[in-house]
Amino acid sequence: MRVISRKVLEEFIDQHPDATSSLLTWYKLASECRANDLTGLRKTFNTVDYVPPQYYVFDVGGDNFRVVAAIHFNRQMLFVRHVLTHKQYNQWTDANRRK
Repeated sequence: MRVISRKVLEEFIDQHPDATSSLLTWYKLASECRANDLTGLRKTFNTVDYVPPQYYVFDVGGDNFRVVAAIHFNRQMLFVRHVLTHKQYNQWTDANRRK
């Protein structure tokens, strides 16, 4: 899958160096992943969840970080929208539930 944008990951790593190894491993796996749907995605990422209406959330680094992405399976493109700490993800989730 083509992962867009690595820049979001790099910016998060700059602020959270402890996430470096986990996020680079996730990036490599995501880049090599070929999935046609959530079931296929779970063959590589067993903890990925779908959050309607358009996001897939990956637990990274032993549940310490979250990668929030939009995926176009037909084009094999994964768009990284957010990289968050567990606490930031809880705030993001709360904010999005109110909408």
